[in-house]
Amino acid sequence: MAENDWKKRLGVVYSTNPDFSYTEECSPEVQTLEPSKQRLIVGIDRRARAGKQVTLIKGFVGSDEDLAALGKTLKVKCGVGGTAKDGEITLQGDLRDKVVALLENMGYKAKRGN
Repeated sequence: MAENDWKKRLGVVYSTNPDFSYTEECSPEVQTLEPSKQRLIVGIDRRARAGKQVTLIKGFVGSDEDLAALGKTLKVKCGVGGTAKDGEITLQGDLRDKVVALLENMGYKAKRGN
């Protein structure tokens, strides 16, 4: 059943070749840089959030699993909710100073943004 997943093939043109086999393009896995080589920018954002403040951590280079692990660590240490996706970590509330201190203790190069 997994071989016949039509949603992965949307936009593919039909082939009359009986020997044709559709293969997906897979992007290479991004290697996670060590913390001392990462440059993270910690900022605040209020746009499209009904006036609520969120702390954004941008600039992470690495796999989604490592991003999720870092996000979970920050959420636990700050005691707030948030998400980690699309190369950004979002934490609820204005926690810029606390997050910069935590990241520097973990070995990251963190800079306080706006």
